[in-house]
Amino acid sequence: MTIPLPEDRIPVIVGVGEIVDRPKEIAAGLEPLTLLEQALKRAEADSGAKLLGEVQSLDVVNFLSWRYRDPEQQLARRLGIAPAHLYYGPVGGESPIRYLHEAAQRIARGECSVAAVCGAEAQSTATKAERAGVALPWTPFAHDVEEPKRGAAFQKPLAVKLGVFRPVTVYPFYEAASAARWGQTPREAMAESGELWSRYSEAAAYNPNAWLKQHFEPDEITTPAPDNRLIAWPYTKLMVANPMVNMGAALLMTSLARARAAGISEDRLIYPLGGASAEEPRDYLLRDQFYESHPQNAVLRAVMDLAGGDGKAFDAIELYSCFPCVPKMARRTLGLGTDVQPTVTGGLTFFGAPLNTYMTHAACAMVRRMRGGAKLGLLYGQGGFVTKHHGLVLSRQPPRKALAQDASVQAAADRNKRAVPDFVTEATGKGTVESFTALYGRNGEVEHGVVMLRTADGKRTLARVPARDTATLAHLHSMEHTPVGSIGEIAMAEDGVPEWRIG
Repeated sequence: MTIPLPEDRIPVIVGVGEIVDRPKEIAAGLEPLTLLEQALKRAEADSGAKLLGEVQSLDVVNFLSWRYRDPEQQLARRLGIAPAHLYYGPVGGESPIRYLHEAAQRIARGECSVAAVCGAEAQSTATKAERAGVALPWTPFAHDVEEPKRGAAFQKPLAVKLGVFRPVTVYPFYEAASAARWGQTPREAMAESGELWSRYSEAAAYNPNAWLKQHFEPDEITTPAPDNRLIAWPYTKLMVANPMVNMGAALLMTSLARARAAGISEDRLIYPLGGASAEEPRDYLLRDQFYESHPQNAVLRAVMDLAGGDGKAFDAIELYSCFPCVPKMARRTLGLGTDVQPTVTGGLTFFGAPLNTYMTHAACAMVRRMRGGAKLGLLYGQGGFVTKHHGLVLSRQPPRKALAQDASVQAAADRNKRAVPDFVTEATGKGTVESFTALYGRNGEVEHGVVMLRTADGKRTLARVPARDTATLAHLHSMEHTPVGSIGEIAMAEDGVPEWRIG
């Protein structure tokens, strides 16, 4: 006999709100706090109930386009509320999904009855204002507030020196290593990326909140051109996240009891069923390999278990899309084919990448899709350099059992981790390519290649391929044969950096 769950412990998403700001004049652009406030008010209007004044849990996704002192407290004051849980979190693209999951858990524990999650960025306006020397009439920039640590702060000095400390230059390591593992030629891997990204662009073309509403064909995405320059091999501009947007999004969640008391229609309610989280070391060179992510696998397998063990049970999914390797790995773990429809939103290239808060918009889009008929939805977000992972399952139907309070699948992820090779900054002799990329300047010319190597004694290092070494660069850029597994010679350059050449 199944005991019915108490309605005041069943979390439901009842309202979603988004705002896109395209000011005609730079100074007219809205600051992030204003975008947050308006997105929350739109979410309340969407719910059809007066709930903002009752918010007892408010999570604000970290934003980087403007710096505030205690932005979560400033937002609460603007809204005239004093939530018991008031949180402004760290950097991480998975954080909106984590906050939604944690808010649902708080409702399930009876700690609150109304919760909100919101995020916003105004990077387009902030960048244009800086370039034009325009003073923005926003809340004064908090220069004394420390900027969040990112990228280079967690990486080895050699990685920073070689330029492989930003997402756009690190994700290619996963791109090359995973394609080689799957037995793809670089041309086949590129074709898969183009097809996948074309589907993201098609979704963005129909999303009224997307920044770039244009459907691109696969070849348009993968072929370098003056307006689609190479950034880091194999990624062109149309294959990477676009943070130059002004956007805000918010979701309101309450208990089923409170939703019914407010008279919210049953067909507006979307139920979180549960989810999972796991992560990697922030220093990506402390990972055992780069052809799969153990935390990603563990998270996706856990959410599949919530769907009966079958990834095909999800009739709407959002696979995080900062770079193609992420959804390419994810769809394989989920058991989905090359015909996968990976997004309800449009992706970080085409919908836009408001830095940490893209998945807030994705959650809004998912709610709309499910209200329109989808029965089971998957939201998968990740942050860092394939570092932090969180998945959340949403349903049109109420849960049959209480929401689990422990979302971590870290132990399952760690069980699959193999020995991590020692990292060395000096090496000579033979070196075998574990993965690679090449960095490009704005003029479209290659600046240098970077290879991740295993030395003859099994250690790991990074090495440069100078722009003058056209033969080795041609080897790296081959579309017919992956250079992963190639053996060449390592020598120390005059500046103390290892260099590698094929031979």
